[in-house]
Formats: sequence, structure tokens, C-alpha cells
Amino acid sequence: MDKIDFKRSLKPLYGPTKTKGIHLVDVPAMRFLMIDGHGDPNVSQDYRAAVEALYTISYALKAASKKQLERDYVVPPLEGLWWSKSMGSFKARKKNLWEWTMMIMVPEWVGPAMIDAVITKARRKKTLSALDHLRVELLEEGRAAQVLHIGSYDDEGPVIAKLHEQFLPGHGLEPIGKHHEIYLSDPRKVAPERLKTILRQPVRETA
Repeated sequence: MDKIDFKRSLKPLYGPTKTKGIHLVDVPAMRFLMIDGHGDPNVSQDYRAAVEALYTISYALKAASKKQLERDYVVPPLEGLWWSKSMGSFKARKKNLWEWTMMIMVPEWVGPAMIDAVITKARRKKTLSALDHLRVELLEEGRAAQVLHIGSYDDEGPVIAKLHEQFLPGHGLEPIGKHHEIYLSDPRKVAPERLKTILRQPVRETA
């Protein structure tokens, strides 16, 4: 049985190299398990609970897909949408004022019935309060600018600024939608200076 790794099969979206720099991609509509929250991810219990619930369901879906459908895959990376009611708070890294949606992609062949069954089974096995807030949603980003950042999450600021203040205006584009991050590294196992994160911003042509 072949095992699909979306970082390879969707390499333009999940496998850019550092040498590529900021570049444009066309992102197809994809389904995600999502949980919304608020506050600093470094100290928020809700954030930890959301991530735990997302991984629990994602790994259970992988197992169900392999057993019932004979389709195996690597669980996709954790992703996050980030924004703030005040853009100044976002740029100033005032994380206690941030809003977020944490999410993990669901393969197209995994249907609603399987997802519902996995969630029901997870509730019986373990107390996961964040499951009450979990939903499945189709994300349609379309054209987007993205770049691979290698380093600490707290060092993303200059890269994001370059994307917004130089790349987008230079290509006649403006941002739409939310700042999107894709976490390719496990911060529990990888040193901060070696963390790999894709930074993505949906865009449109400037009117």
C-alpha cells in the first residue's frame, strides 16, 4: 500500500525551498479540520487544547482511512490562520490580542461519515474539550504569495514586512484574507533557529 505524503504530492504548496524566496502560488480549495481561538499561543490553554484535538482526530482519520479504505497517508502539517482586530497589535507582536484558527488538512477521499465516526469514538476514549469547537471547512485562498521562513517564530516580522511592503506592491498586488502559516517542523524537537515555516498571504490585483 502506497503512503501519500502531501508535502511531496503538493510540493508547490508544502515544499518550497529557501532559495525560491517570496513567490506566487495558486492554492486549490482544500478541506480542513479547524478550531478557532484567541490569545498568545505560548501561554494559552485553549491553544494547546485545540492542537491536541486536531492531532488526535487527524491521526485517527489516517488510521481509519488505512483500515477501511486501504488508503494510507502522512498526516499533513499543522497550519494556522492569524489576525487581529487591530493590525497594529498584529505587527507589534502583541500576541495576547491575536485571533487564530488552527487547522489540519483533510484528504479529499475522507468523507463526512468517517469524520463523524472518528470524532464520536474520540469522545468516548478521551476528554477533549476542544472537540466541541471543531468543524470541517472548505478553505478557498486562490492566488497567494508565500515564502519559506527558517528560524524562530518571533523572527518572522521582517519577512512578513518584506512580503507586504515590497513584494506585493512591486507586483501590483494587495493582501486579502488572513495571514497563513504552515508549520513544517516540530518545535518540541527542532531548535528555534532551524524551524521551517511557510508564510502565506492570499492576494488580489490592486484595483
